[in-house]
Amino acid sequence: MELKELLEHLNRGERVINGSEAHRSMSAAAYEAMELTARLNSGCHGPEQIQALFSMIIGKSVDRAFTLFPPFYTDFGKNITVGKGVFINSGCRFQDQGGITIGEGSLIGHNVVLATLNHELDPDRRKDMHPAPIVIGKRVWIGSSATVCPGVTIGDGAVVAAGAVVTMDVPCNTVAGGVPARKLKDVGQRASAAAPV
Repeated sequence: MELKELLEHLNRGERVINGSEAHRSMSAAAYEAMELTARLNSGCHGPEQIQALFSMIIGKSVDRAFTLFPPFYTDFGKNITVGKGVFINSGCRFQDQGGITIGEGSLIGHNVVLATLNHELDPDRRKDMHPAPIVIGKRVWIGSSATVCPGVTIGDGAVVAAGAVVTMDVPCNTVAGGVPARKLKDVGQRASAAAPV
């Protein structure tokens, strides 16, 4: 299966059946991603080299204001889209088969996990996977060690607190935190003693 056809399959949210042509193509892409991320994560690279390597990983160019601090990990890479001026801090792990879109000016903290695949609940089909996209709006800040689950949209200007596990959409200009994450306050609103950020 060609990459274009695989991406269409994944972006339609269709199940990836273990051992299927889509699954085999996804696995082949994973090895390419591992090779490219190994290059990115070894040695010391300048900003332009990092941008070039990241562009190879995702299969499209990033702008000159894009910043990434390695190490960075992905097991696919080809379904990531980043807007202008995105910053990704070190230790992040993107499982992007279902699609990850990061809007302009967003900040992704240390060790953030963005996961776009769920496994089948039925134990007999547990190796089958269900892709669902993560969409991160413009000027979003995701704090260190947060995890964003498949199918979640984070609205423009929102903040996700460090360590949060985001299982549901986060509205624009709100602060979400906790496990599972919930709205703590609006951006700009002072935190109460009961809802620290």
